Amino acid sequence: MTSLASLPTINNLAKSLTSLCLGIGALLALMIVTKTTSAPMAFHGYLMIAAFVLGIIAILNMGFNNNGKIKADLSPSGVYYNDTVIKAGVIAAAFWGVAGFLVGDVIAWQLAFPALNFDLPWTNFGRLRPLHTSAVIFAFGGNVLIATSFYVVQRTSKARLAGEIAPWFVFWGYQLFIVLAATGYLLGITQGKEYAEPEWYVDLWLTIVWVTYLLVFLGTLVRRKEPHIFVANWFYLAFIVTVAMLHLVNNMSMPVSFTEPKSYVLFSGVQDALTQWWYGHNAVGFFLTAGFLGIMYYFVPKRAERPIYSYRLSIVHFWSLIFLYIWAGPHHLHYTALPEWAQTLGMTFSIILWMPSWGGMINGLMTLSGAWDKLRTDPVLKMMVVSLAFYGMSTFEGPLMSIKAVNSLSHYTDWTVGHVHSGALGWVAYVSFGALYCLFPWLWKRKDLYSLKLVNIHFWISTIGIVLYICAMWVSGIMQGLMWRAYDSLGFLEYSFVETVEAMHPYYIIRAAGGLLFVIGSLVMVYNLWKTARGEGNAVTLDNARPALAQ
Repeated sequence: MTSLASLPTINNLAKSLTSLCLGIGALLALMIVTKTTSAPMAFHGYLMIAAFVLGIIAILNMGFNNNGKIKADLSPSGVYYNDTVIKAGVIAAAFWGVAGFLVGDVIAWQLAFPALNFDLPWTNFGRLRPLHTSAVIFAFGGNVLIATSFYVVQRTSKARLAGEIAPWFVFWGYQLFIVLAATGYLLGITQGKEYAEPEWYVDLWLTIVWVTYLLVFLGTLVRRKEPHIFVANWFYLAFIVTVAMLHLVNNMSMPVSFTEPKSYVLFSGVQDALTQWWYGHNAVGFFLTAGFLGIMYYFVPKRAERPIYSYRLSIVHFWSLIFLYIWAGPHHLHYTALPEWAQTLGMTFSIILWMPSWGGMINGLMTLSGAWDKLRTDPVLKMMVVSLAFYGMSTFEGPLMSIKAVNSLSHYTDWTVGHVHSGALGWVAYVSFGALYCLFPWLWKRKDLYSLKLVNIHFWISTIGIVLYICAMWVSGIMQGLMWRAYDSLGFLEYSFVETVEAMHPYYIIRAAGGLLFVIGSLVMVYNLWKTARGEGNAVTLDNARPALAQ
């Protein structure tokens, strides 16, 4: 273990090395600005220069106390937790969430009324759609995962986050990645790969940030005062490690020049398709499932004030999920050039995934045994329980859609869109909202949220929006698939493609209206969280005490 006397020296050395690395990064970005022929990449160069210079200034201004740590409040367990970076993370998550949901609803209205593209290159559906997916998955979801993982690993390990500069580098470095990726989409810089749109230099920057994230998380676990590693940390660790592996393999590419944004992927043809959907499906499996199961395994028991229903089941859930999920990607490539055995393998493992997925859902729901009455008075817990219900529904529907006979009807239709959003809005967003509602009073040391009534309003507005959205897409998708495969008595297609698009129009309006309700609900949440942080209403400040449930 590092002695307290050596901490100031170590942190000063870290300040110097980090500042040096950022300085080198600023010089490389300056080189890009002066040499590139791409105006969008030059813009990114200026952004990186500004970010790196501001980072150097911030690091040099960081002050450490005699223990080599930034001033922090002593927790009831006697540990000086690093909660300031977590506060920044939950604020960023709330901001990016609203931004991502809003862009998603804009493109939903664009599909219903194409004139809303405005015939501008920066506002058309093709550029706004990856902006939406990246904003909600990586900006909103990623910030929620980073913030909650930093909170959970400290509390369950009874140890401060490893490093003083590194956690802040992870936070701000990740925000820079988000800004570079988002502006790149709008300016036309893209690989054109689902969930992996950013070009090579943005991918390299994310790799540096992600490795630092892994080291901070592992370093905190190594320093733990608890002999046992809580199960939520296993899910977080699987999410961090596997996403790193997926990112590195799927983004293997060769840039045409150090100063140009364009690159060419290492793989080609069906190998590229298989690698992409090995990445894409496991981004769902580990970024959008394993990471958020880490949230579920900590926040649901904490909010319900009940132990996990079965710790043994949680371990079985973990190992079976991470082993099976990694093989399921080929089910995205049914009826393609991918070999038949690979398609069948993906389908088989997808069906087997029913068991661990539902085992985890049952474990979460049964945690409320003896505490179901809390659902009448605690809308935050109600939101978490509904998120588990959506998790169970979407993990039933996904394997169902992987079966070839079903896939022949569902694939390339709006049914897939409905399935994705039942998981994304119902499971991922709701469990994230629940975590944010828990964390704001805990981090700002408030007795409670500003208003539980507003949480209830948020819950019902958003739930109605989700139901409208996914039901519209289910009906539209099945209708779409049936119209595509309808033949007349002479063997010709009965409907033209334009006729199918016309038939889907009313459902697109319903989908956009449902999305609008979801956006409104998120705005209600942000208002509630802001009031909570300010200590208004029921969110009175606790003097020399910790909030209930916070430990």
